[in-house]
Amino acid sequence: MKRRIYGLESEYGIIFTSEGRRTLPAEKAVRYLFEKLITTEGFLNVFLENGARFYLDTGCHPEYATPECASPLDVVIYDKAGEKILEDLLYYAEQRLREEGLSGNLAIFKNNTDFVGNSYGCHENYLVERTTDFYDLAEQLIPFLVTRQIYAGSGKYFKTRRGIDFYISQRAQHIRQEISGTTTNERSIINTRDEPHADKERYRRLHIIVGDSNMSEYTTYLKIGTTALVLEMVEDGFIRKDFSLRNPVRALKDISRDLTCKKKLQLEDGGKASALEIQREYYELALKYYSTKPKDPEVEDILEKWGYVLHWLDQDPMHLHREIDWVIKKSLIDNYLTSKAGHFPSDDKILMMDLQYHDIRSTRGLYYLMVRNNQVERVLTNAQIQLATVQPPQNTRAKLRGELIKLAKQKRIPYDLDWNYIRLGYLLNLWVRCNDPFQEEDEKVTLLKRRLEKTNFKYGYLL
Repeated sequence: MKRRIYGLESEYGIIFTSEGRRTLPAEKAVRYLFEKLITTEGFLNVFLENGARFYLDTGCHPEYATPECASPLDVVIYDKAGEKILEDLLYYAEQRLREEGLSGNLAIFKNNTDFVGNSYGCHENYLVERTTDFYDLAEQLIPFLVTRQIYAGSGKYFKTRRGIDFYISQRAQHIRQEISGTTTNERSIINTRDEPHADKERYRRLHIIVGDSNMSEYTTYLKIGTTALVLEMVEDGFIRKDFSLRNPVRALKDISRDLTCKKKLQLEDGGKASALEIQREYYELALKYYSTKPKDPEVEDILEKWGYVLHWLDQDPMHLHREIDWVIKKSLIDNYLTSKAGHFPSDDKILMMDLQYHDIRSTRGLYYLMVRNNQVERVLTNAQIQLATVQPPQNTRAKLRGELIKLAKQKRIPYDLDWNYIRLGYLLNLWVRCNDPFQEEDEKVTLLKRRLEKTNFKYGYLL
């Protein structure tokens, strides 16, 4: 697989429900999450020791951005580490709320919609060469991104005039354009934001905002992994067939409503094909392309899982009740409804179960209940996730950032930083810049660390 930097940004829903008379709006409750992380770099914008960023985004949504990752599997590891970090902050915030006399429950959900129709995102980032024509790249990727929801969607029960309907994707209903520069009102499949946080002469960022937030490790791995494979084929000029859809935005919504994944879509060339058929063609191209490349265990694993999932989406989608988020969720709620034979749970009960599937609290979320009962397939271990909450990836620039943050905290040195720089101390004013996201070692950083380790500080000043 081509050497690349990946990242995933997840916005979380948050709600505080009071057990007493006093209530607290979400915009105030969310601030308690950040109390434990207060640093001189900013109250609501914090870089963590694992190299990730945690901040408050538009609409009062806490957002976690993974550190720079060098493989799809690392993205999954650090995405799940973000959930564990937020869970720990949630318990701290609840304790602080109780100390303030506010008794209740704080809940954080890794989903994409709330009960009143608002949507918040899950954004994927892929570093691409500046020499690649961005719009040509985007146009070739759009048919793949529109159709991959058949295995990357997290599922959603919507209340309509007909009653409760189930859709494959949460985000599909909120996408308005193919390509645009906004992530809010006119959301697109691909965003044009050009912030590579790297050498701008060499790189740009491919910012994909059409995807759902996923609870299933397997689903996230497949979503990032298959996109990486297709992206490489597009960059290499290997894909010559035109998969262009007549109306990609409409197709996105049509696919989301089709649980068979076999409804025919109108293609730009006048032909028709289903989402499953289009994905099958991308998969066959990937098999052919990577058969000529050196063996790569991660590529082989992604291809094996991709083929497996496409097979069962064709034969019986519900067979994937352990792997794919939308199928896991639907199977869970279908089984619950079956167990209530003769009784009809209210629509609100179904909607609440849908929401509880995305609860990140490991003792309460329905997805994590299934994890404990070994009802879902995993690609990670708990040990991998726990380690990633405190240790950055060891093969990207995040390693340098995480190590300096840890040292600065130990020495109680104030620091200010962004993705490609860090400044330590007030009077010291020590700057470290790194525009190469692949750089895991730096002689200047090593010398700086040695100097700081041998020096005593108080409030950021030399003693």
